[in-house]
Amino acid sequence: MSLLNLSKLEKRFGGLVAVNQLSFTLEPGQILGLLGPNGSGKTTVMNLISGAFAPTSGSIRLGDVELSRLRADQIAQRGVARTFQLVRVLPEMTLLENVMAGLVFTGPRLWGQAAEQNALALLQRVGIEHPPHTLSGELTYIDQKRLELARALAARPRLLLLDEWLAGLNPSELQVGIALIRSLKTEVEGIILVEHVMDAIHALCDRCVVMNTGSKIAEGTPSEVLSHPEVVRAYLGDADA
Repeated sequence: MSLLNLSKLEKRFGGLVAVNQLSFTLEPGQILGLLGPNGSGKTTVMNLISGAFAPTSGSIRLGDVELSRLRADQIAQRGVARTFQLVRVLPEMTLLENVMAGLVFTGPRLWGQAAEQNALALLQRVGIEHPPHTLSGELTYIDQKRLELARALAARPRLLLLDEWLAGLNPSELQVGIALIRSLKTEVEGIILVEHVMDAIHALCDRCVVMNTGSKIAEGTPSEVLSHPEVVRAYLGDADA
């Protein structure tokens, strides 16, 4: 059974079709890259899978569970966690408290010392070196990204959604980030990665789905899709395709 199955998924905002009859599967153990130019509908798909938006029509199945009619909190409890394109930490809470929030509200809940020890391990896991009682609002942008990832992992997800998590990293940070995401394949059942960094796509993705104006235009390995004429046209325009 596929880990995730999207079938004829559609999202309309009034007359705008943001996602148009999108279908793809994610198999256990895979990292899938969701690619496309800005405005192609990638983040909307992440919002649909995680429950931030309800689909207009179509199906989203995690294993044998239909997610399309569930609330975001119910979807999280069934094993979907995410990071956001615009980082969302709890700025007036400490690093420890941010990660403990993920431990408390999903899965087998942890409390007290057990929660603290688990949260400390996750902060170390993602490479945060600040004291755990630092306020998260004091972190740099890159460390806030790391913190958001630690909080997502605290939910013990089956499916991890990463929305441009590697954006804004310098070359050395990028290599560390790629290695970190690759290592997560042993801790979650599958990952969907929205990304524009081609080095990361080639290094991490088993398969890619490419979108443009809400529709899927290509699917395959990174090399296959990035050389596809319609994908080249979507990124560069007809004159350069």
